Amino acid sequence: MLKKQQKIIIFLAIMASVLLTLQTVANSYSMSERSEIRGTWLTNIDSEILFSTSALDEAINRLEKLNFNTLYPTVWQGGYSLYPSQITEEVYGEKVYPISGLESRDMLAEVIAKGHEAGMRVIPWFEFGFMAPADSALAQQHPEWLTQRQDGTQIEMKGEDEIVWLNPFHPEVQEFILDLVTEIVGNYDVDGIQFDDHFALSVEFGYDDYTKELYQTEINANPPEDPRETFWVRWRADQLNQFMEKLFHTIKATNPNCLVSVSPNPLHFSLPSSLQDWFTWERKGYVEELVLQVYRRDLEQFNSELERTEVELAKDHIPFAVGILSGLKDNPTPIEMVSKQVKAVRDRDFDGVSFFFYESLWHWGEKSPQERETVISNLFN
Repeated sequence: MLKKQQKIIIFLAIMASVLLTLQTVANSYSMSERSEIRGTWLTNIDSEILFSTSALDEAINRLEKLNFNTLYPTVWQGGYSLYPSQITEEVYGEKVYPISGLESRDMLAEVIAKGHEAGMRVIPWFEFGFMAPADSALAQQHPEWLTQRQDGTQIEMKGEDEIVWLNPFHPEVQEFILDLVTEIVGNYDVDGIQFDDHFALSVEFGYDDYTKELYQTEINANPPEDPRETFWVRWRADQLNQFMEKLFHTIKATNPNCLVSVSPNPLHFSLPSSLQDWFTWERKGYVEELVLQVYRRDLEQFNSELERTEVELAKDHIPFAVGILSGLKDNPTPIEMVSKQVKAVRDRDFDGVSFFFYESLWHWGEKSPQERETVISNLFN
């Protein structure tokens, strides 16, 4: 009798061990075969793919063939929506970006339909955030929404372009942004929505009357003359944090399945220079996917950004991909460097990559488009 019981115990122990091994293998398989984020941003600058249905179809077909799985199409750029928007029409009289390739179409609906047909996630990219061109209809018709430097100036140069900043602390600006985002996530079958480094405010700004009065009410003091004074930076960053919380809950109330994605600059730059404290957003659960812009040409600098403490902590908490600069029209990135950076990301167990931007994946480098495509094909084989 005792021997029989011993045999049963041994058998059960063996079965438990087998089940544990199978579960371990299954978990290992699940981790190794999980869907790596393979994305690219689709923009309307130095690229024509958004301006016709045929060009858009061709681009998505190409990306599908190369095993991409995520599209980030811009929907808010240059002070205009790139899809037909009732909100922008009501606020400043323009329903869509006044370009012939967009005026008679719903570009976003096309990207969603074609992208989903190809098995891709489509996450609209709220590219300009709180920025607007100085001569845009939005800036011209709502000057009370703009913020300024201490000397009263409002214009900031971005390359050769004059831009202004919407005041992210102003309730009417916040309502406008919330309405735009709600319009997108409520009316379109999107997989998420993404905010980037322009969902912020240049540190020199915030000296408009509304913000100064708000600071005086809360702190009982005038804002410091130095825009980089520690507490003044922290206070404005906290105002943005509060709005991000409101934005997150508004998105989830509209579409609980909509992923909230953020594509910021590294924190040691974004917080002191742009008041964007994305690490707090991530810690508090306002971000569900992070795509860090690590636009470094030097591989050593690139790697050092991946190994920062806040990056490691966030990477262990939510899906965390890395944005790689595949090139600009006047400053291409060698495809060999792109390949090395993808390898560095994988070696450190990130959740994938996204390239800025589609057009530069193939063009402007020393290698031909065919040669660059071959390298990308091998990366995503």
